Amino acid sequence: MQQEDKSKYEGKVLRKASNWKELYFYQKANTLYQLTFVFCERFLPKYGDRTVDQMVQAARSGKQNIIEGSEDGKTSTEMELKLLNVARSSIGELCEDYQDHIVKHHLPLWDNSHPRYGTMLTFTQQHNALEDYEPYFAQWSEEEMANIGLTLCHQIDAMMNGYLRALEKQYVTEGGIKERMYAARTGYRQTQEEERKQLLLENQQLKAELAKKQAEIDQLKKQLHDSNRSE
Repeated sequence: MQQEDKSKYEGKVLRKASNWKELYFYQKANTLYQLTFVFCERFLPKYGDRTVDQMVQAARSGKQNIIEGSEDGKTSTEMELKLLNVARSSIGELCEDYQDHIVKHHLPLWDNSHPRYGTMLTFTQQHNALEDYEPYFAQWSEEEMANIGLTLCHQIDAMMNGYLRALEKQYVTEGGIKERMYAARTGYRQTQEEERKQLLLENQQLKAELAKKQAEIDQLKKQLHDSNRSE
């Protein structure tokens, strides 16, 4: 019984972290990384331009830190917060790179006044997975890929902001692993103490019941002895 209670409290130590594969902002970050790699391959110089490495590394850092943060979140909410913020910073750097590229190469910026903005926004809002984008990588123009990459950066940032706010609230209310371990140990000890008191009470009741029965047996023996003597 004690072992079952211990397992129950141990289950509260490791936080149930999100499955990073199911996070929409991870799916978008993975798509953004693959899109950025192809974008650099198609439209940036293969040699002599550090922007290529910077953009690819920033995109990869965003994706990988989401994975690592979610995995570390099972034991440390604090570490998950740190790594997800690193991911968000990396996506922010990539966003700047796409903006700079659009300006530097005099490409049209697809803001809400652009005729194709609404269609692009609808598509990117409704699709997260790489397989929805990959068929177009070889077809989209430099202008299209740059604006879609920029839009994905903004969407990922907004989604991560909401997720981080919820995670921070959870951290404040539930604490980190040290707090959860303390709560689990305290809860387990309280359960043991309550069980000990219950066993003591049951023992006292059994002793009282036994004493009562013994008194009844003694009384019967005395009655039997007195009856034999009178005969």
